[in-house]
Amino acid sequence: MTQEKFIEAVVQGNERARRALYERYKVKLFMVCLRYGRDRAEAEDMLQEGFIVIYKDIKQYSGKGNLEGWLRRVVVNTALRYLRKWKNPFVAMDEQLEVADYKEDTSYDAPLNVQQLTKMIQELPVGYRTVFNMYVMDSYTHKEIASYLNINAGTSKSQLAKARKMLRQKVEEHLASDTIKR
Repeated sequence: MTQEKFIEAVVQGNERARRALYERYKVKLFMVCLRYGRDRAEAEDMLQEGFIVIYKDIKQYSGKGNLEGWLRRVVVNTALRYLRKWKNPFVAMDEQLEVADYKEDTSYDAPLNVQQLTKMIQELPVGYRTVFNMYVMDSYTHKEIASYLNINAGTSKSQLAKARKMLRQKVEEHLASDTIKR
């Protein structure tokens, strides 16, 4: 079956086609949701909402470009809508959280696996986590982030810098504790 016929079957509500679409992309899209969510349960909710939107809006996929890219964009937008349920997570973030200083040139031999890094990203405050994911992982510009989140570009840049600083601190603490255990 061609991709065009496959998409048409999904648009028509064919359960086999919908299940095949879900099975093919669920893991990759779940990984996106894990980065935006606080935990697995929240990521599962985001994924479920994402697939509801995908099934509803797939007729808008023009066939141009990569289907996976289109699905990913839908899931990111769904995750962002999910996060908007919070009262503005970007307000007064500077006053809410003090991040300890870190050393720039510290080097470690111990690796950090994907699950550990994902967990650290999940532990970031929602504003930091959202901007970090949009900018670093999903390649949005600060202008696009500002537009999506209804903040200014300066706030986006500030949130990103603080997210990076906090992540760096978490990584250093993890690696230092790993070094001590050896």
